[in-house]
Amino acid sequence: MDIIVKSLSHRYGSIDVLSDISLHIPSGQVVCLVGPSGCGKSTLLRFIGGLECPTRGDVMQVGEPPQGSLNPLTYVFQDFALLPWRTVRGNISLVLEDHGIRGAAAREIIGETLARTKLSDFARALPKQLSGGMKQRVAIARALAVRPAVMLLDEPLSALDAQTRELLMDDLVSLWTRQPFTAVYVTHNLAEAVRLGHKVVVLSRRPGRLREIVEIDTPIENRTAGDPELDKVQKQLWDLMRDEARAADEELLHV
Repeated sequence: MDIIVKSLSHRYGSIDVLSDISLHIPSGQVVCLVGPSGCGKSTLLRFIGGLECPTRGDVMQVGEPPQGSLNPLTYVFQDFALLPWRTVRGNISLVLEDHGIRGAAAREIIGETLARTKLSDFARALPKQLSGGMKQRVAIARALAVRPAVMLLDEPLSALDAQTRELLMDDLVSLWTRQPFTAVYVTHNLAEAVRLGHKVVVLSRRPGRLREIVEIDTPIENRTAGDPELDKVQKQLWDLMRDEARAADEELLHV
């Protein structure tokens, strides 16, 4: 299932947040959204996910979700959003219970999801017993359990330390390589964007406009830290953003 954003603009009261965004998110690709603070990245993600309606423009779902999809669109948040009184298995089970899936059918899906995300040994653990990286892996597993057509990830690694972030990026690459999924991934971290994105969408400072779409040709599974080609793309992104990022930070200081 593809996502098409067409001529989308939005304002909150007198403040223009997004202006004339048109974007194609192809099935099977990871599309990263980057831009200065306050440029509307997370707001755009909410429109794509149907949590809000834009002032103008449309978000269209084109094609059919994958077979067995329970939620065509599903979120992964920065703060994990796990229920502390439920085990890893119980947190994954929750999204199936919402669809009336219990018993043997639920156990099969949960078992497959735990194995896919390398969490089988932690099925009985409570969130308080897990590291930040493991908690986020559980959140990703919970999202995958509903077999979404599109995953919407809102800065999912930003609360983690650098080492854990690298490990989680490796996990996401491994998951995509074994079974490609479609994702829209919001991040401030350009290294994440060039590691995970098939293309990187650069937004201007507020009101967020489509500044440029940067395609990355190197296959995701072949990307490594320190790759000269990826470093070149990361520099290209920063050159596009530098002046506007500085201006956006100054604006936020005076709000």
